[in-house]
Amino acid sequence: MNTIRVWWQKAAPKKRPVRYILYSALLVILSIFMLYIYIVLTLPDVRGLARHNPKSWAMLEMRKARTLAAGKKWRKRQYWVRFADIPALLKKAVRITEDASFYQHRGIDTEEIINSFKKNWQSGRPVRGGSTITQQLAKNLYLSTEKSYWRKIKEYFIARELEKHLSKKRIFHIYLNIIELGPGIFGVEAAARYYFGRSVSSLSLEQIIRVTAVIPKPLKVRPDSKNRWLLWKCRWIVTKLRQYGYISSEQYKTTLSVFKPK
Repeated sequence: MNTIRVWWQKAAPKKRPVRYILYSALLVILSIFMLYIYIVLTLPDVRGLARHNPKSWAMLEMRKARTLAAGKKWRKRQYWVRFADIPALLKKAVRITEDASFYQHRGIDTEEIINSFKKNWQSGRPVRGGSTITQQLAKNLYLSTEKSYWRKIKEYFIARELEKHLSKKRIFHIYLNIIELGPGIFGVEAAARYYFGRSVSSLSLEQIIRVTAVIPKPLKVRPDSKNRWLLWKCRWIVTKLRQYGYISSEQYKTTLSVFKPK
């Protein structure tokens, strides 16, 4: 019995002292605090965007560098257009496609972030962004296309700064003018001119939907193509526009028929 008792005592795992646990918890808290301080101190100053249009931004510079590194000629197409000159239906199409609650949140859609986190956790890698229009603008202006948790953390804080210093209208205005819509093509005005030969203010309903549809895949799909994915996305958008009451039943039927695969 004594032998058994000694064996049991030696085999039993040692309990870690409370002091060790407290030190570990303190180290984690301190690390998070230092990370927070670092992020706050390195945040870009976004206040100037309230009055001045950015002349360049991270996404544009990254695309330029990659194009030149590949030995190709770089050409930038981008034209600033007033917010009032962008069709209301285009703004609505972009919002319901990219960020339906844009005017309700403060830059971050918590519910979407939770859903994205679950999706990424199940996949074992970042596959879903869950980004609002404000977050997308933060990425385009200051970050990269890298899919990582670190980038998402920085994106979160920059988005909060944008919401703090800029109005919703101004955030949306900049977004629509610099969003990537093709190789070297930035902004809805440049896309309208390049793909359809007209100003964004003159786009038809079909063209508005096509431009909106390529936002997730600007380098893979052209808005003026017959790509099957594009046609599916266009049908999805026109259905959403009808559900929200932004287009009539007649417009819905006519436009939907245009996007049916042949």
